[in-house]
Amino acid sequence: MHILFLCTGNSCRSLISEAVFNHLAPPGWRALSAGSQPAGRLNARALQLLAKKGIPTQGYYSKSWDALPVTPDVVVTVCASAAGETCPAYLGPVLRTHWGVEDPSHVVGTQEDIDAAFDKAYTILRGRIEAFLALPLDEMAGDRARFKAELDRIGALLPA
Repeated sequence: MHILFLCTGNSCRSLISEAVFNHLAPPGWRALSAGSQPAGRLNARALQLLAKKGIPTQGYYSKSWDALPVTPDVVVTVCASAAGETCPAYLGPVLRTHWGVEDPSHVVGTQEDIDAAFDKAYTILRGRIEAFLALPLDEMAGDRARFKAELDRIGALLPA
C-alpha cells in the first residue's frame, strides 16, 4: 500500500511525514511525498531534525505530484488550510484525508522559536502516523469507509 503525503512545496512537512512513516511502517506499506508546486530542495532544518531523531532521509528529494513512480492508495494533505494556505487537491481514485499542520519553515523569531515550531510539527505528524500505524491495517485496507473515517479522526489529533 502506498501513502502519499502532499503539500505545496514538498520541502518540509510532507518530507517529515514521508521519512517518519517509512521509518515506522510495517513491510508492504510505503510512503511518498510530493508537492503541487515543489520547492526543488528539501528544508535544511527539517533534514537536521530528522537526523537528530535518527530517521534516515537518504534518497529523498523535493518532487512534483506529476512525477510519482506509483499511484498512491491514500493521499494525506498536510498543509494548514486553516491558516489560509491552499491545499492541493489530488485527483484520482484514492482515499483522501487532511492532516493540517502549520508550516514551521514560515516561523520568524528566535532560534528557540523556530526550533520549537519544527519540534511541534514533528510531534504532531509523528503522533498521527503512530495512530495510523496502530490501526488494524489489514482490516482497514478492505473497508474504505471505515479507513477514511479513521484517517479523518487521526487528522484531528493533536499532541498531548
